[in-house]
Amino acid sequence: MSFENVKQYFENIGLGQRVIMLVKSSATVEEAAKAIGCQPKQIAKTMSFFVNEKPILIVTVGDTKVDNKKYKNVFHQKAKMIPAEQVESCIGHAPGGVCPFAVNPNVTVYLDVSLQRFERVYPAGGSGHSAVNLSLGELTEYSNYAGWIDVCKDWSVND
Repeated sequence: MSFENVKQYFENIGLGQRVIMLVKSSATVEEAAKAIGCQPKQIAKTMSFFVNEKPILIVTVGDTKVDNKKYKNVFHQKAKMIPAEQVESCIGHAPGGVCPFAVNPNVTVYLDVSLQRFERVYPAGGSGHSAVNLSLGELTEYSNYAGWIDVCKDWSVND
């Protein structure tokens, strides 16, 4: 049902054709990049955390990891990922298909500055066999994000 919700979300704004159902798995960054035909760093991976027991999503590029010190500076607590078995009920999408679109109403979305080095990114589309082809501007417009944050490491502006 999650893929259908994302597809409908984009149909409602006139971008339904951007939601792609893939034959091959897109559940991991590497699988998604192969299935789409892009570089792993162009995959907009969406990670789910609890902050003060409330679910949040952080969308970042595929070639980076969360830096615990930066995370704590932003959220004033240690990073606490949502356990895999709770992700779907907390977010509205199962692991492998988590994206910042058509999420549960209580979920806050943040975009990591690592995304700003790309004009085009590919977040998941609600299932482990989907992607959404978006410009960075479209991601910011349609993700209903709360703000830009800097919580990742191991990436370079020159990449």
